[in-house]
Amino acid sequence: MRESKSIFSNIDWLTVFLWLVLCLLGWMNVYAAVYNEEHQSIFDTTQKYGKQLLWIITAMVIGISILAIDGRFYEKFSYPIFILVLLSLVAVLFFGTKISGARSWFTFGSFSIQPSEFAKFAVSLALAKFLSTSKKPLTNLSMQLKTAFIALLPAAVILPQPDAGSALVFSALIFPMYREGLPGAYIGLGLSMIFLFVISLMFEPLHVMFVLGTIGVITSIVVRKNKKALLVFIGATLLAIGFVASVDYTFDNLLEDRHRNRINILLGKAHDPQGIGYNTNQSKIAVGSGGLWGKGFLNGTQTKYEFVPEQETDFIFCTVGEEWGFVGSMVVILLFLTLLFRLVFLAERQKSTFSRVYGYSVVGILFVHFFINIAMVIGVIPVIGIPLPFFSYGGSALWGFTLLLFIFIKLDAYRKVIL
Repeated sequence: MRESKSIFSNIDWLTVFLWLVLCLLGWMNVYAAVYNEEHQSIFDTTQKYGKQLLWIITAMVIGISILAIDGRFYEKFSYPIFILVLLSLVAVLFFGTKISGARSWFTFGSFSIQPSEFAKFAVSLALAKFLSTSKKPLTNLSMQLKTAFIALLPAAVILPQPDAGSALVFSALIFPMYREGLPGAYIGLGLSMIFLFVISLMFEPLHVMFVLGTIGVITSIVVRKNKKALLVFIGATLLAIGFVASVDYTFDNLLEDRHRNRINILLGKAHDPQGIGYNTNQSKIAVGSGGLWGKGFLNGTQTKYEFVPEQETDFIFCTVGEEWGFVGSMVVILLFLTLLFRLVFLAERQKSTFSRVYGYSVVGILFVHFFINIAMVIGVIPVIGIPLPFFSYGGSALWGFTLLLFIFIKLDAYRKVIL
């Protein structure tokens, strides 16, 4: 099949439109979050909202540049791109600048860039390349280990920065792996571990182990005639009891003080509205005070008087809640959900495994960012420092998400081309 010469042929314009709308809404809310009466122009590049506009414009240039490149380039150079980004993650540990307690940035004068934001599209390309060229199914243990290594290697390099939030995002790659045949038991196992971890923190681990043991004994009696089921259940029970026994050690020795404190506050085991719980408390006040219709653009008191720290970055959604209310918040959420469902549709219509895996990687990463950020702002989960895609202030995040999305838009445009 012959290709059209136009770089805009077969482009899914609905996805591009949703990207642009989210970027512009984000820009307006950054303006509201850091509004300065002495610099009222939203185009003032000396202010953060002016800089955000410049980053949106450069993101458009990045998007057009991606569309101008031959779609086969991304598959051909997946591994070199992955290795290059991985080297930058290692380099930032030694030569990076420490900002907000994390050595995650390269600084060039007044300009800073965060390599971890670009690791998301790079690892997605590498994972798509590996799964599209491997002949073994994901039910094979060696394949599972290899894909896990590709997906988690960047996370292992990012954790020492320390940046647990960015490292956590790579768990989203279980979505494309599941779509390609990874047994659903792994997702069930992960959810079970999270449940047991939380329960063990809420109650005494010994009590939890006693309950698990009791359930194990009763169930073993019921299934004793089925030897295979009996062995599987006994093994699962012992593993669960062992995991619960390790929760205290993990919580006390592997998590940082700020993470432990945030989890304790969320579980109701501690109360510190003026300390570690200040951000979440003020954020919930801001969102709740917006009511149904909100206080109106630039009329948010929590926003105007800077009660919520980091309101233009990680807590940008509380600006939406305060000034646009429940209705405005639902509009933003529906826009994100529309984008996610559209991307699932695009991923399913791909003819190549590479494009499909990459598409589901994009869906997983955007969903995890969207879900965690909003859940964090409304106090459902502990504070985890990750941005809201296309909304939060910052060039690195915007460029990284734009690269991630527009590469898939280009791959989708090539779906009719015989590669």
